[in-house]
Amino acid sequence: MIDECHLLWGDIIGYIWGKMSERISIPVVNARDKQTYFGALDYKTKEFLTHTANKGNSENTIAFLEYLRSQRPGAKLLIIWDGASYHRSQQIKDYLDSLNTNLDKEEWLITCERFAPNAPQQNPVEDIWLQGKRLIREFYFFCHSFSIVKAFFELSLNCQIFNFPKLHEYGVFS
Repeated sequence: MIDECHLLWGDIIGYIWGKMSERISIPVVNARDKQTYFGALDYKTKEFLTHTANKGNSENTIAFLEYLRSQRPGAKLLIIWDGASYHRSQQIKDYLDSLNTNLDKEEWLITCERFAPNAPQQNPVEDIWLQGKRLIREFYFFCHSFSIVKAFFELSLNCQIFNFPKLHEYGVFS
C-alpha cells in the first residue's frame, strides 16, 4: 500500500493545551520549506519503506516504484494506492506497460489497484504519516529548523513503532 506525504515546516503547528482566555501561538519561520516522502507498507511483513523526492509527480513515482523493485528483487508487486493524477498519468501507464509487456496478467511484475475514491481512511499509510506528524507536534519545542522537523519525522518512520487497527484490516480473516 502506497501513499505520498508532503511534510511542511508548518506541520509542527497543532493543538496544545492552554488557558481558554489566552491565544497561544507558535512562530513559524518559513512555511515554504517542504519535503515529499513516498511510503509503501509491505502488508505481508508490515515493513514500511520510504523514499524522499522533491515533489509528487509521475517521474518521482516511477523512481519510487523502481526503488521498491530493488528492495524486493524478483518479486511481483501488487501496488494499492489512491487516485492521484500522477498515479493515472500516461507516463505511469507507459512505464507499467514496458514492465509487463508480453506477460500474462498473473505474471506482471507490478500490478496496480486503487483504493476507493476520496477514501484515505482505507489506506494504513495515512495513519503512519499522521503518527509521524503527531511526533513532531508533540516535540515542537525542539524543532528550531526544518532539518530537525524532518529528522523527527523520519525517526518515527524508520523506527517502525506503529500498530493500529488498519494494519490488520485487509488480512485473510478480515
